[in-house]
Amino acid sequence: MNKEIVYTEQAPAPIGPYSQAVKVTATGMLFVSGQVAIDLAPLGDIKAETHQVMKNIGAILQAADMDFTNIVKSSIFVKDMNNFAAINEVYGTFFAFEPPARETVEVARLPKDVNVEISVIAVQ
Repeated sequence: MNKEIVYTEQAPAPIGPYSQAVKVTATGMLFVSGQVAIDLAPLGDIKAETHQVMKNIGAILQAADMDFTNIVKSSIFVKDMNNFAAINEVYGTFFAFEPPARETVEVARLPKDVNVEISVIAVQ
């Protein structure tokens, strides 16, 4: 299997032993690691955090010569499911047509104590 590590300085650097994204060159599939709003959005403002997370994902997609229309699956992890509507409001602005498959899961804690983390799978 041939794979390509995708990295951009327009999104937070990994905080552990993982890549921002990995592209499987034979299939054109891109696996984007969970993105959070590290130091780039005020924590506690769920809309600002979600918007920054989506901007991070957009930067990684761009580094892989893709965009939001290439996303086929997303996973959203939230600290408080009461923020579901606010997250959806922001998230939805990035998918005007044919949104990807998705799940949203409430978790006890996220890295850096953020409130939302989103990972995606995209296909070229």
